[in-house]
Amino acid sequence: MREERLIRTVRCRNVHQPGILGGLLTVVGAEGADIGEIRLIKEGLRTMVRDITIYCTDEEQLARVLTALEAYPDTIVEAVRDEVLELHQDGKIATRSRYPVESLYTLRRVYTPGVASVCRAIAADGALARQYTSIHRQVAIITDGTAILGLGDIGAVAGMPVMEGKAMLLETLVDLSGVPILLDTTDVDEIVATIEHIAPTFGAIQLEDISAPRCFEIEQRLEKSLDIPIMHDDQHGTAVVTLAALTNACKTACRDFEDAVVGQIGLGAAGYSIGKMLMRITGGPVLGADLSEEASAAFESIGGKRATLEEIMGTCDVVIATTGVPGLIAPEMIREGQIIMALSNPNPEIEPELALEHGAAFAADGKLVNNLLGFPGIFRGVLEAHAPKITPEMYIAAAQAIAEQATEGDLVPNPLEREVHLEVARAVARTAVEQGLARAEYIPILGE
Repeated sequence: MREERLIRTVRCRNVHQPGILGGLLTVVGAEGADIGEIRLIKEGLRTMVRDITIYCTDEEQLARVLTALEAYPDTIVEAVRDEVLELHQDGKIATRSRYPVESLYTLRRVYTPGVASVCRAIAADGALARQYTSIHRQVAIITDGTAILGLGDIGAVAGMPVMEGKAMLLETLVDLSGVPILLDTTDVDEIVATIEHIAPTFGAIQLEDISAPRCFEIEQRLEKSLDIPIMHDDQHGTAVVTLAALTNACKTACRDFEDAVVGQIGLGAAGYSIGKMLMRITGGPVLGADLSEEASAAFESIGGKRATLEEIMGTCDVVIATTGVPGLIAPEMIREGQIIMALSNPNPEIEPELALEHGAAFAADGKLVNNLLGFPGIFRGVLEAHAPKITPEMYIAAAQAIAEQATEGDLVPNPLEREVHLEVARAVARTAVEQGLARAEYIPILGE
């Protein structure tokens, strides 16, 4: 099993002569570490300064690499930096004005006294808030910190870097403003009431990293009480991208997805929703395994079939795992031709390379099958359409749009391509129109 790796940038000063860089890289490789980016910082007559990104399994290996580099002839290690922490210094997001305020002329229009006329107009007709405020472009990203990544209940404040990342992606990929909101309560009633009170500020609510089974009740209650889209990303975003990946995996393997026997290992927020979506598509039961009796019973109540880990690995054509348990799937469990999706982050239930070595037709982890491909476009589409909710049909349309944009041989498209997300948005918006849920008279991304 590959552990979560340390990433460090090492600045080295060396004598300027051929072969030195190759020798440095050989030293790093001899200690079992990997090389990432190499950047030339300064070139002098006698010396060269380079930043070398090094991936290590732990601090002990890093120490060995540094010792070996310092012992290499004519080499000085000038600095060792953690660029991950540096990138997060002072946070990753900020609120910016869309217009420069550099004169009284502008000030009097964006603030007092001019802004009063806008306030009066909205007071007289609340629908004008969509035209004259940023509400319809703002998404609240809300967590209580109980299920952060695969790290578990580490608290809302420790989860803030994740929420900031989601906000960055919403802005970068689909031009929406994500606003992180950290809750200092895990009580379901308090969470629901808090979100209901702040909802007028936002066009949509993204629930994030809230543990099961509480997340199900929170989402369901908010969907009933609010007329804006609510999405628990760990459930639906993951399910959407998983469906997209499985669609392409089965196509490439010449397997009829609707006839495949599917197993879901782990029936928490993601696993429950993946299984539910796949049963909607196939019309048949999905085998589900979980140590929790409550989770297993809930899965059975929606048509799933209770099974064990061994039964799933021994009988299923498609295996999806969302347990958060690294190394849960032993290599010898893999059957020839299986499709394996080990989606736990940061460490999967089995490494894709290992699964392929032992006979899997396809294998992927959570770094490839990532809900980043889903949530930005889904929110952009539903907000463009001014729909009051996100339906199962919209999620399926989003999955189909993602699958269609993957190049031949790939399970999913490049998640950093803006056009991918805009196509997802268009698919969601069109579905809202088809279902009679679009309240916008004009939908720019559709041209209608």
